[in-house]
Amino acid sequence: MADLRKSLTISAPADAVYDLVADLPRMGEWSPECERVTWRGGATSAAEGAQFLGHNRAGLVRWVTQGEVVAAERGRQLAFEITFGPLKIARWEYVIAADVADPSTCTVVEEWTDRRSGWYRAVAEKAFGPRAKINHRGMVKTLSNLKLAAEAATTHSVGQ
Repeated sequence: MADLRKSLTISAPADAVYDLVADLPRMGEWSPECERVTWRGGATSAAEGAQFLGHNRAGLVRWVTQGEVVAAERGRQLAFEITFGPLKIARWEYVIAADVADPSTCTVVEEWTDRRSGWYRAVAEKAFGPRAKINHRGMVKTLSNLKLAAEAATTHSVGQ
């Protein structure tokens, strides 16, 4: 069960929104904390098993996490597990549901599941602050930025 879940309706088709979310190197355009993502191990796209590095920043603090895509179904779902060295950190998941009555619209649900062990969670919360509160704000901003980009792209492609 996810620790946090936020959703937003976007006036864009589910496949188009998925394509934006799954383009992980662009995550820095949506997320206020993730600056960029780089593929590793020969990966070039979000397919199950693809690995990547997340380059993150909060104020002056910067850190790198490792990620692995664990679910990738175009137009429906993207999920990845995040680790920091050998430590499990989080699972992020995006579930995208097309509106049955209007397939040019979809709802995106972003979920965060805290995978940190108790001792690490306590240390990290003292050092970096309350992760649930930080992620809540980040998820609202990420979904808002994703909505703006998806709707602008859809408007642009319709106007061509």
